[in-house]
Amino acid sequence: MVTVSKGKRALIEGRPALIVIDIQAGTFDETIKNRAIAHMPGYAARMARSRLAIDKARTLDIPVVFIQEVHRPDLIDFGRELDGDEDIHCLEDNPNTEIAVAQTGFRPNDYLIRKRRYSAFFGTDFEILLKGLKAETLLLCGGLTDVCVHYTFVDGHQSDYHCRVIEDCVAGSSEDAHEHALRAMEYLQAGARRSLDEVLDAMETYRLAEPAAVEQRG
Repeated sequence: MVTVSKGKRALIEGRPALIVIDIQAGTFDETIKNRAIAHMPGYAARMARSRLAIDKARTLDIPVVFIQEVHRPDLIDFGRELDGDEDIHCLEDNPNTEIAVAQTGFRPNDYLIRKRRYSAFFGTDFEILLKGLKAETLLLCGGLTDVCVHYTFVDGHQSDYHCRVIEDCVAGSSEDAHEHALRAMEYLQAGARRSLDEVLDAMETYRLAEPAAVEQRG
């Protein structure tokens, strides 16, 4: 079988939405010495960098959707999640499970999807929201690259969304796992890996072109 290189597609196709995955308060709690989930070096700084994408999206009226992993204190909804390297995490009664408000600028009226599994699509109303927003391109940031970002990307891909991952605004459980996950996402959609600068520029271009696109659709 011969695979023909298709090249990169446009960064934003149709209407975009910025998806902020699991940037929660515990990420920035420096008193935590033994984390339930391993973080690669520079993890918190990469999460904080997502604020640039969030602020730009708000300025340009591009929808921002926050994703929050939560689990019940009696652990009933963990399922197989603790069978691997991860320990108990993101319990509903722990303040560190809340969205990191100071670092992300999260607002009470923002779109928020709570999930019990890795993918933002699994067992949530995420896709109902995306359909309401008429989103076609998902711009992903947050963590972990090799877990929740990757699984959300895959489900978005299988649901026929254009998926892009802001590679300097995601971080994994290790540098190796981070890089391999980025490669896996790029394998699914050519041009999936994009820098923050590329995404910010594409947001600006989209907003400038959108009035004409709306007029054409109308």
